Amino acid sequence: MNNTCIDRYTDRYTDRFAALAMSDRRLLALMSAASLVILVLGIMGGLMTALARGGFIDILNTTGYRWLTLHGVSIFFYWLFIAQAALLLGFAAIERGRGLVLKALAWFGFVTILVGFGLSMVGIQQGMPLLYDGAPQLARHAPRDLLVFNLGYLLLGLGLMVLPLSAIATLIEPRRAGRQEQLSAVGFALFTWAGFLIVSGFAAIYTFLPGTLWALGLGDFPVNHGTNWHIVFHNMHYLPLMATVILWYILIHALTGVKSVFGERFSKIVFALYLVFVPPTSLYHMFLEPDLPEIVRVVGSLLSLFVSVPTLTAFLIIVASLEVYARSQGGRGLFGWIRLLPWRNPSMSAIAVAVLSMGLGITFAFVLIQEQLAPLLSDTFFVPGYFHFFTVGTVSLTLLAALQVMLPGLGGRAAWRPELMRLLPWLAFIGLLLFGGAGVAAGYLGVPRRVMDMAYQGQAPEMWQILMATVAIGGSIMALALILFAVGVAVSLLPRRQPLSEQAGLTVDWSHHVVSPGLRAVTGPLSVLVIVLAMYGFTIIGFEIMQALPATTSGGGGH
Repeated sequence: MNNTCIDRYTDRYTDRFAALAMSDRRLLALMSAASLVILVLGIMGGLMTALARGGFIDILNTTGYRWLTLHGVSIFFYWLFIAQAALLLGFAAIERGRGLVLKALAWFGFVTILVGFGLSMVGIQQGMPLLYDGAPQLARHAPRDLLVFNLGYLLLGLGLMVLPLSAIATLIEPRRAGRQEQLSAVGFALFTWAGFLIVSGFAAIYTFLPGTLWALGLGDFPVNHGTNWHIVFHNMHYLPLMATVILWYILIHALTGVKSVFGERFSKIVFALYLVFVPPTSLYHMFLEPDLPEIVRVVGSLLSLFVSVPTLTAFLIIVASLEVYARSQGGRGLFGWIRLLPWRNPSMSAIAVAVLSMGLGITFAFVLIQEQLAPLLSDTFFVPGYFHFFTVGTVSLTLLAALQVMLPGLGGRAAWRPELMRLLPWLAFIGLLLFGGAGVAAGYLGVPRRVMDMAYQGQAPEMWQILMATVAIGGSIMALALILFAVGVAVSLLPRRQPLSEQAGLTVDWSHHVVSPGLRAVTGPLSVLVIVLAMYGFTIIGFEIMQALPATTSGGGGH
């Protein structure tokens, strides 16, 4: 980074968090700390699973499935949603600088979710491992095991329905009091985010309540659990992506002072697109259902093409705005402007890796949502291979980047060793490329996704074992980097040593500079073009490889 070309300034977002009431900061700090502990626990479960699949450790199948269930439940449900809730409340609290409203609801929701997490952990350790979707078929002869497991998810759903009400009340309070005419683009985005959290909480309750009633002897066996799971999975799959884009929008302003050059109204429209495009596209998760009508499969494939519309549009807004401002500061060449970004800040590195991971994730997701390929790939290791580009590279690193901005203000302690922390997202990306690349290749070759012994007593192709060993190596690198990054983020909550003044130099301020007329942003559109070409390229590769296999099988597990 060329420090002579930019002006350093005090991190205003950190100051705003530090100015919150002690009760607000305490709640946000506890929620953030809980999410980070759960993240590390989930990473350890995933690491053990990857090592077992790669043949580096020998464990019982039941033990392996417990680790896999721990990984999925901790990461996909509790880490992602507690971290989202903490950040939603935090940025809502500083949106108008007057703190949280209806804090009792926030505390109730948080405690409810924590109790749910405890029940989920008990459910994982007893009886048959149910994996993260809590399939009732696995507990048909042990309803008590399903009861404990499902109660955890029900409390999570209840917490997600109650907690965002505090954020909503906080956002509309200035308007109710006559101090604000309309929500800002960030306020509107946070309001939408809160609404989606409530919807996801309701979907979780709707999905897991029938199994709970059956386990209590109060209802029939939930034969439709698979269909309901597809719906809740879809919401909980794409909600974090919406949260990611919102956080990119907020963090870029926090790190550079840059707002959208297209205006706040256009940004609001883009955020609202998630409400239009995401809910109807859940059909593609049902492609493995044997009785799904052909017309539904075709419509599902067509609708699925729109899933990435709001994400890519928001990406274009953010990149174009950054590029225009950076070029006004002297950035030259196709990518020369990128050098002017605040790369000393670990959050900037995390966002960059998140953007690259999103491109790869969308590329492979396009392959999976096609009606002809979905039955061939959905029960293979292609799914965890591509999905980690979203859950780890895109969403988790973005959440960590946002916590890196929020926590110093809450704890009053400067970011820990930014010169080291800024390298860790890139180390995680190296591991992710090994994990995801080998996983996608393994999926193309038919490696199953939920099998612990990949050798099949020596009967499996040698290439399977090579690819899964690569998955384990990449997963280990990724896990180590993520744990170190999470711990480094959490250090800001420890008793104060470094004053916040040591944050100086980690951000730039372009907000007061006038954008020169005639500047064009080309990097964003070019990036989307590359993504589209890659989508079609990997689709062609998928068809060719799958047709060349001697036999193919498809299952009914879906996602």
